[in-house]
Amino acid sequence: MNPEPGTNSEVRLPLTEHLEELRKRVIHSLIAWGAGTVLCYSRVDSIYRALLSPLTERLPWGSRLIFTELTEAFLTYFKLALWGGFVLASPVIFYQAWRFVGPGLYRKERKILLLFSFWSTAALLAGMAFGYFVAVPSIFSFFLGFGGSTIVPMPSMKESLSLVLRILLLFGVMFEVPLVLYLAGRAGILTPDLLRRGRKAAIVGAFLLGAVLTPPDAVSQVLVALPIYALYEAGILLCALGARRNKG
Repeated sequence: MNPEPGTNSEVRLPLTEHLEELRKRVIHSLIAWGAGTVLCYSRVDSIYRALLSPLTERLPWGSRLIFTELTEAFLTYFKLALWGGFVLASPVIFYQAWRFVGPGLYRKERKILLLFSFWSTAALLAGMAFGYFVAVPSIFSFFLGFGGSTIVPMPSMKESLSLVLRILLLFGVMFEVPLVLYLAGRAGILTPDLLRRGRKAAIVGAFLLGAVLTPPDAVSQVLVALPIYALYEAGILLCALGARRNKG
């Protein structure tokens, strides 16, 4: 029997029991993922409409999303259901992973892992929310602006979903930067002084990234570039905090 997480037990299990325990945790995670996928697929049309609303609300009159292959609609909905099912099952998946690795960690390591998991999840969700409410509408408005009296946009439902998911993932990862800088400072890999000397390059990089990700108007670029640079400044503060704890 495996010890409960948090006991710091010194009981050593043979390799076969570790593999059996891993198999059990993976099966439980897959069952949760499958149940979440089925649940999401039962409401997949509503989820798709909500996720693509920044695009559909900006389509000109008479235009709509289309699919050009017989299997495209089904596979697109199934892909979305898989992603949604994974999100719904993520607490169960994390719990199963925790039950597997937790008994082998010291109390301090468990505390750090739990804090890292919480803050990395919060940063990921914040970045995806920023991408959905700020970046995605600007990007869709820009691309739809190429339509006219002779060119009518008819976006593919598969490509539109892939674009939205890429944007959400991109901004979710970007919002992880301050946490990464904190860990780098705590590990002694980076120093806040080094990051402060890179402020000018960070400003240029933020506005270049804003120019790439948004339409060519100043308002949209500033709306994206300023939060990106704010993440860098937050990273400097967190790196300094991590460096102080490393010295302590």
